[in-house]
Amino acid sequence: MSDRPVLGGRQAGERHITRAGQGGGRDVFEYALLRVVPRVERGECINAGVVVYCRARSYVGARTHLDEARLLALDPAADVAGVRAALRAVEKVCAGGETAGAAGGDDAGRRFRWLVAPRSTILQPGPVHTGLTTDPVAETERLLRLLVR
Repeated sequence: MSDRPVLGGRQAGERHITRAGQGGGRDVFEYALLRVVPRVERGECINAGVVVYCRARSYVGARTHLDEARLLALDPAADVAGVRAALRAVEKVCAGGETAGAAGGDDAGRRFRWLVAPRSTILQPGPVHTGLTTDPVAETERLLRLLVR
């Protein structure tokens, strides 16, 4: 028996690396939460959506849900309609095409990177995290249920 501590079923210091063909049909994906920060100077936020990118599937998608009561609890003067419009714009950029504006013609990866770039507006992306999935669309829904709703 080793005297190294065990973390997550592996000994500390071991790395879990998935090589091509070893992921059990799963692909790497990246995601970021979309946070509404109604008063930037206070730093308070609520999660209002998730953006998911899977390079192997050329997929970028967003799902959003705005809890108006929570938003208004943070800032009774919050522009709810403006926040909803910003969330719809993120979904349009993910979908691509003409309704996405200038970003509509970009590939999925470029649209994802643009959406998760740091900004100091009322709608801000959180840090990017990674995982493995067999279905990035279903993963988007799962993350919305788990982290937003």
